[in-house]
Amino acid sequence: MAATATQNPVEANETQLNGYVGFDTITQQIEKKLLKRGFQFNVMVVGQSGLGKSTLVNTIFASHLIDSKGRLNSDEPPRQTTEIENVSHLIEEHGVRLKLNIVDTPGYGDQVNNENCWEPIVKYIKDQHSAYLRKELTAQRDRYITDSRVHCCLFFLTPSGHSLKPIDIVVLKKLSEVVNVVPVIAKSDSLTIEEREAFRQRIKAELGFHNIRLYPYESDEDDEQETALNESIRDLIPFAIVGSERNVVIDGKAVRGRKTRWGVINVEDENHCEFVHLRNFLTRTHLQDLIETTAQIHYEAFRAKQLLAIKESTAQQPTTPIGSPGTPVSPGIATPATPVRTTSNPSSP
Repeated sequence: MAATATQNPVEANETQLNGYVGFDTITQQIEKKLLKRGFQFNVMVVGQSGLGKSTLVNTIFASHLIDSKGRLNSDEPPRQTTEIENVSHLIEEHGVRLKLNIVDTPGYGDQVNNENCWEPIVKYIKDQHSAYLRKELTAQRDRYITDSRVHCCLFFLTPSGHSLKPIDIVVLKKLSEVVNVVPVIAKSDSLTIEEREAFRQRIKAELGFHNIRLYPYESDEDDEQETALNESIRDLIPFAIVGSERNVVIDGKAVRGRKTRWGVINVEDENHCEFVHLRNFLTRTHLQDLIETTAQIHYEAFRAKQLLAIKESTAQQPTTPIGSPGTPVSPGIATPATPVRTTSNPSSP
């Protein structure tokens, strides 16, 4: 009987080249293919009405991408449940095409009784994992699977200046288990600089007390530069932000900001708010890492749990052929049932 040999990975020896080969162009080859395909980024905004969620998204991407879902008229009935609304845009910058999906959650936290108001949000996130897993498990899957998984969740905190609400703590715990959560202090211009910093420290203390892990996560793979960058970001979380789609004139120069009776707030001035840090974080330094973290941490945890459930279910009924009507399927990968209102736009206005 032939014994099965276990092959250990062969250690590679570093060898000097005697001439130019050309495989250093592989990065250019990858870039060319990626530019041809384009990129996908899915961001969710969660917070009570009136905190400027739509305005902030429009400010970050320098375009009017999403309209406010708040009640503007007194005769407009309030939403009784948390809804999910999806808006899609294709935007381009210097030859780089980005398909941006914005998931809004109007109605969250707006009721008198907000018990379980987060359930539709968590279910939507898990439904996207389920849809992706189903496409992965098909016999003839697409060459490029459409990625609808939520890569980042911007969680808007009311600028009360006191501490986190009990509902905020519960929802942050639930969301941080399934998605990359980035909390922001909405409309921070309503607080003084001292009040803003004190509010931030209280929030940090509560997050630590309740053991709520937020993005960016610590990783052994990070080099010194990445570690230092992530530490500086953690110091700023939650970001104190102000959003504005309007231009105001300061010293003869038009800038995005808000004009008040006592002065002008420039959203891109680091002395006024931390919008610039948030924008750079989301788009210039951590966009790809948000996408990879979603796939490697949150989706992998969901995938492992569902495949284990399928394995246990099929083990109980070994005679049932896979793919037959009687095949047990894990409830976690059932067809998504969360009602979603979707709007697609081929290009940004």
